[in-house]
Amino acid sequence: MHILVTNDDGVNAPGLFALAQAMRQLGQVSVLAPDHNWSASGHSKTLHRPIRVKEVTLPDGTPALASDGAPSDCVALAILGLLPQPIDLVVSGINPYANLGHDLTYSGTVTAAMEAAVWGIPAMAISLDGTETSTEGVDYQPAASIAVQIARLILKYPLPPETLLNVNVPNLPLDQIKGYQITRLGLRIYRDELIRREDPRGKPYYWIGGDFPLGVPEKESDVGALTEGYISITPIKLDLTAHELIDTLKRWEWPNPAKRNS
Repeated sequence: MHILVTNDDGVNAPGLFALAQAMRQLGQVSVLAPDHNWSASGHSKTLHRPIRVKEVTLPDGTPALASDGAPSDCVALAILGLLPQPIDLVVSGINPYANLGHDLTYSGTVTAAMEAAVWGIPAMAISLDGTETSTEGVDYQPAASIAVQIARLILKYPLPPETLLNVNVPNLPLDQIKGYQITRLGLRIYRDELIRREDPRGKPYYWIGGDFPLGVPEKESDVGALTEGYISITPIKLDLTAHELIDTLKRWEWPNPAKRNS
């Protein structure tokens, strides 16, 4: 069993280290992660510059690889042959903050797992519902233990093609987590704001700032499960087609493409 562990917070992130250590219970683990933080990078692919990879050492002395590419690049590099052994499972995380609802379109943690699904490799992304104030002192061990449990199930019950699991874990001790819930994507409430400032030469620049996003704790949603103290397991598929809209669009009065606009 060969497991690739990656993330979007960088190869030195404590969540990655905890995840890699835990996954060694299941077999051989290779770590290939970005050399710096790529949070909110989305599903990007580096095409117009070379990607550099270097060897690094994790805190326990085990080797790892760090790339200056995006999280999805790391997965693609590994699958395309940078790692000589075939990969049986990709696990991305442990992100210190939850990835819920529309977060999935931004999250480098989740899109690293999506890249694996593109290549037909079983994958999951795992995130911890940490606080917005600080990641100092965060205990990743409960989430790492849960990741091993879920990985065993993925290997026992193979996922359909082009799918992955998005896992969010309450920031609680294991004995206080109520269990698992199979969920749908919930609704995030973003509170972004545009912050305008000026540099020393008087030229404007901008930050996208604002408060930490909120969530609507609906039943059977990922937000609701976390709010109630449950682990959220959301199956994600790469097919983004709004199938329910196809018949409606077919009834629209579509013009002749060659006809000029009047």
